[in-house]
Amino acid sequence: MGTIDYYDTHADEFVAGTLGADMGAHYKKFEALLPAHAAVMDCGCGSGRDTLHFLACGYKVTPLDGSAELARRTTELTGLPVRVQTFDQIDDASAFDGIWACSSLLHVKKDDLPAIFARLARALRPSGMLYVSFKYGTFEGERNGRYFTDLTEEGLARIVAQVPDLRIRETWVTSDVRPGHDAEKWLNALIVK
Repeated sequence: MGTIDYYDTHADEFVAGTLGADMGAHYKKFEALLPAHAAVMDCGCGSGRDTLHFLACGYKVTPLDGSAELARRTTELTGLPVRVQTFDQIDDASAFDGIWACSSLLHVKKDDLPAIFARLARALRPSGMLYVSFKYGTFEGERNGRYFTDLTEEGLARIVAQVPDLRIRETWVTSDVRPGHDAEKWLNALIVK
């Protein structure tokens, strides 16, 4: 079973575990760098939690997910159509002020990440902002039925250095916000075009 198949068959469990997670502190950092009425891509929208938040803030939101089942859940929650695409199918050019990739790019193989970051850079407008988060560490491979690439600050810096249009503005490490997962650490980053 691949990662997308996992989400298609475990959508109920995934939505239940993530929909109520408090991302307020992360939203605040990201939104402080966006213009009013920004165009935002929710890249790997999952349960629709973040799409719903950005919509309520008055942003023009484009949700995207590789899982048709999670896309359906996001549409049910938000009323927005969701682009069912994988990250390597993104071909927008200068379309977004911000791209929110919360706990999504971590499913891309490390060797493929520079090309995906380049696609996201192309989709951003000049001075656009990209938020990403990865499980903290150096593990790469299958875990619990899904593929994961964990990153440290150094690992992320090596990947972003391969994309000339991007530079890391800030990184920070947090505990998982989901109940019962507080021992898990996450690498968060704001990356500017």
